[in-house]
Amino acid sequence: MGDADSFRMRMEGVRYRYPRAGSDALSGIDLEFEQGRMYAVLGRNGSGKSTLARCLNGLLVPTVGRVTVGGLDSADGASGLEIRRNVAMVFQNPDAQMIASSVEEEVAFGPENLGLEPALIRGRVDRAMDLVGIRELARRQPRKLSQGQKQLVAVAGALAMEPRFIVSDESTSMLDHDARERVLELFGRLRDDGLGIVHVTHFLEEALLADTVVILEDGVVADEGAPADVLSSPDEVRGLGLRPLEVTVVIRELATLGHRVPAGVLDIEELLSWLNA
Repeated sequence: MGDADSFRMRMEGVRYRYPRAGSDALSGIDLEFEQGRMYAVLGRNGSGKSTLARCLNGLLVPTVGRVTVGGLDSADGASGLEIRRNVAMVFQNPDAQMIASSVEEEVAFGPENLGLEPALIRGRVDRAMDLVGIRELARRQPRKLSQGQKQLVAVAGALAMEPRFIVSDESTSMLDHDARERVLELFGRLRDDGLGIVHVTHFLEEALLADTVVILEDGVVADEGAPADVLSSPDEVRGLGLRPLEVTVVIRELATLGHRVPAGVLDIEELLSWLNA
């Protein structure tokens, strides 16, 4: 999947305003995303999360500022195809991405658009389906699958492009708990294999899997850092329009009772282990 040490996406002074909008959806964003790491992007509705995601793979070009992917500027039309090959999108509603009559044809759609040889396409499709664990669905019709299965097909289609990054725009929001867990486990494995993951979500529990958490508020970066640093204060999280992790609320109550819980505890099992020690 490429040299993770040298491949990055950068946003420099990025502003974006939709046509006829009264204010910027993004306003002065400076961020860097490194291949081989997972990023969670959080924020209340309207904070700019989806706009940021679409700027990263060139679906939107900044009104002001610059987005570069492996050094390629998204404002350069000649770089668009290469940027989208390196930064694959997985959207909230998988039905919006399904166009083929079988799963394997769906997964092959991206490589076919790259003009690859049939044998190379076949290899990419098989590898992607094996990575995601959907080989048994190859001949099924996508429209007859569950939402969770459809989202895995969408991820496989993204992987068949052999990108450096996958940008997930709330791809777990329409899934049940088990399907969410399966997609997130896959994202974790892909990160460990060297792929970059940018996961836009409103579930703070999902952000715990990330290396870096970014919280947007009114189009600006309100906070950025490791999950233990960004998500540990329930009052600050609530102030940004998000529901805090239940474990952090419990920890705050324990603190009022005089207990000193170790810093950075965000997992209920870890908290219970400490309480029982």
